[in-house]
Amino acid sequence: MPRALLSVSDKTGIVDLGKRLQTCGWEILSTGGTQKALKDAGIPVTPVEDVTQSPECFGGRVKTMHPKIMGGILMRRDNPSDVKEAQEQGIEPIDLVVVNLYPFEDAVKKNLEQSALIEQIDIGGPTLLRSAAKNSAFVTVVCDVDDYERVIVQIENGGMKLELRQELAAKAFARTAAYDALITETLSQKKHAGIVLTNALSLRYGENPHQWGTYFDLYGTQRPWKVVQEEAGKPMSYLNLLDADGAWNLVQEFSEPTAACIKHANPSGVASDENITDAFQKSYDTDKLSAFGVIVALNRPCNAEIIQKIIDQKIFAEVIIAPAYEPDAIEILKQKPKIRAIEFLGTRNKEQGTLYRSVLGGMLVQNPDNSVVTEKDLTCVTDKKPTQEQIADMLFAWNVVKHAKSNAIVFAKDLVSVGIGCGQTSRVDSTWIAAKRAGDRAKGAVMASDAFFPFPDSVEEAAKHGIAAIIQPGGSIRDAEVFAKANELGIAMVTTGVRVFRH
Repeated sequence: MPRALLSVSDKTGIVDLGKRLQTCGWEILSTGGTQKALKDAGIPVTPVEDVTQSPECFGGRVKTMHPKIMGGILMRRDNPSDVKEAQEQGIEPIDLVVVNLYPFEDAVKKNLEQSALIEQIDIGGPTLLRSAAKNSAFVTVVCDVDDYERVIVQIENGGMKLELRQELAAKAFARTAAYDALITETLSQKKHAGIVLTNALSLRYGENPHQWGTYFDLYGTQRPWKVVQEEAGKPMSYLNLLDADGAWNLVQEFSEPTAACIKHANPSGVASDENITDAFQKSYDTDKLSAFGVIVALNRPCNAEIIQKIIDQKIFAEVIIAPAYEPDAIEILKQKPKIRAIEFLGTRNKEQGTLYRSVLGGMLVQNPDNSVVTEKDLTCVTDKKPTQEQIADMLFAWNVVKHAKSNAIVFAKDLVSVGIGCGQTSRVDSTWIAAKRAGDRAKGAVMASDAFFPFPDSVEEAAKHGIAAIIQPGGSIRDAEVFAKANELGIAMVTTGVRVFRH
């Protein structure tokens, strides 16, 4: 008779699994709360202590770590020496191990005291998982409730296949690795950090065709996006996803309908409007030359009218990313199979998240820039005060400049970016580029700078093109000169006290 060991912290689905194993003629071994749940459901259960002839001890800290259990999992069925030794010691095989771990992650979120936190560190569970995973040639290991159905269906249809056993073994090792990584990070007070990358998605290539690229999820998180459309045989590339990420984060800064066009991780055009279709058109119109091979981001569902505009205007769009797609939009998209469409399943979480970047053979880690600047955060530093319309445009430009590479300058008018200069080694060069992009549209527009002005030269350049108001962080040792120059030129200027560099 095949035997299964069921010992879970999360009891979801365990009774149904137990009933179906019983129907298939399996003997079920169990412990503690799992044993009680199964018995209460009328499922025959063999207590682990009946197998080990040793009761649980130390408040449940030791239950399953015994040769009768560990040997039953680890014995190699095709090794005569193992089989003989098992017979001599009265060890019977265990063919299925279903374990999920003490919820240490939840304990960390609850900020429990150290003594209580320590008690949520599972020892027996990881040992069982690792043992069963090591012996996946003969034993099936399950650490995820979502895998119960796949496993029991195979058992009901003739037995477990090696391919699934090996897949679940790798998953169990990933689970214990992530579990131990969090314990290490927590107990070391983040002097050590551990991340586990999982669910690898092979990309078409990396930054360039001669480089390979792969996308991974962070263990313990659900992939927050899905592909709605991609060309057959041409999966997403590294840069498709990198640019889509930047585009999505940008439009999530806005509560009103907003669209953005992104090239090489920088915005070429951004617009807010009463409806998303007009926002899209304005974002594209602001710089059609740059919007070639563009990434389009929308913070409202993508409709058929937007897709039709892309087709009618022959816009070369690489990727569209939106929170949803209307059915008619998907049908029209099929006419342009080369456009990759991504649906983001949720919004950007401004309160959580960690950013990782590899440098010098190591890793830089920081939290995202979750800063929010509103009208009450602005300090006017000039005699001339901005109008309410200018304040609205400055806050709009500020949210755009946060997502352009430094040094970044954004010109905006009527909630539309009219000129963007970014990625320059000189702030005055970025101002000149933004002015060149804007042309006559700069007259009466506002300007946002992601960092302070080290000299008044950028203000002078802006004035040449008719900029009426400027928003910037402030904090330069030459602030007084900069403010004085703005006064001299009749430009209203406000400071935020926040720098928003993006490298």
